[in-house]
Amino acid sequence: MRIIAGEFKGRRLKTPGGDSVRPTADRVREAWFSILQRSIRGARVLDLFAGSGALGLESLSRGATTAEFVELHRLALSALKANIETLHVDDRAVVHRRDALRFAERLHPGQYDVAFADPPYAGDEAARLVAVFRLNAFARIFSIEHPADRPIPGDDTRRYGDTAVTFIYAP
Repeated sequence: MRIIAGEFKGRRLKTPGGDSVRPTADRVREAWFSILQRSIRGARVLDLFAGSGALGLESLSRGATTAEFVELHRLALSALKANIETLHVDDRAVVHRRDALRFAERLHPGQYDVAFADPPYAGDEAARLVAVFRLNAFARIFSIEHPADRPIPGDDTRRYGDTAVTFIYAP
């Protein structure tokens, strides 16, 4: 896995490995950021279920002001922290070792400009996170990766094979 564009273009990211981790494919991230390109520069970004931090780090590479990462699992946190250190973005990155759903429930409307989420495909976290967003609109733009065969109602959904990304805009 690598950073696709911007200041850190081509830099490889450490991934946690293991069966419980499903990194977002480079081609999906590239398409995802193509849609959001005008919203990233200068943005306050939130990366929920951050894993290796690829979405938040890609945002920093493309000019986001800050990125906050929320991840609970030890191996993913280790990879995330190593990636932040390798890219020397400690001053623009904050890592929260927390459950992403509980973290999102405590956010305020408009706290972030762009929020990403890449929850596990197996559970109901995606639907629960969307419900939280609809209650408190913690970002201007919320985008979430999910299985294409489990649609999420939103303003725009893009499909990439068996993966889909849904965008929901704050009212």
